[in-house]
Amino acid sequence: MTEHGDRDDVVGLVLAAGGGRRLGGRPKALLPHRGRPLVEHAVGVLRAGGCARVHVVLGAGADAVRERASLPGCVLVDNPGWEEGMGSSLRAGLGSLAGSGARAALVSLVDQPGIGPEAVARVLAAYASPSTLAAAAYAGERGHPVLFGAAHWAGITASATGDRGARAYLKAHAGAVALVECGDVARAYDIDTEADLVHLE
Repeated sequence: MTEHGDRDDVVGLVLAAGGGRRLGGRPKALLPHRGRPLVEHAVGVLRAGGCARVHVVLGAGADAVRERASLPGCVLVDNPGWEEGMGSSLRAGLGSLAGSGARAALVSLVDQPGIGPEAVARVLAAYASPSTLAAAAYAGERGHPVLFGAAHWAGITASATGDRGARAYLKAHAGAVALVECGDVARAYDIDTEADLVHLE
């Protein structure tokens, strides 16, 4: 732990590979928010919430994201199979942590700008050991960010297919998931359609 409360053993993982099918095929990572690409905002939120190290999974428009987004100090992970859905990005992201010394991954989605540093810090605080499973909750419903201790990575990787991500794994281990209520400090909407763009600034 550093004086700022950063945890070097928990790595932030931004899933930013989505192609924005319902947004006319615009990569979600590059949607403008507060004058900068959305992926920059997502990385900033993880860092402000206490993640000293951040990995970013890129897919749709990866070259353009590298060119246009400023992501200093981030490990950028290419997911060539991004069109398969979130599961492939989660597998790529967790795979990138091998050998990093990370004991847990705190996973966030690039298209949820209503979730800020307060929610990240709360979920991060739930980390106790590599066997920890924790997730933000909104009025009791599980959402993001989600913290996966390293002891779970192999099981999640094996079950993460299509757009389900870790849903099947979390459902099978529901009794072990610590739910951290964040509804008072964050809003868990997604930017999926043209109508959702109203949430971007």
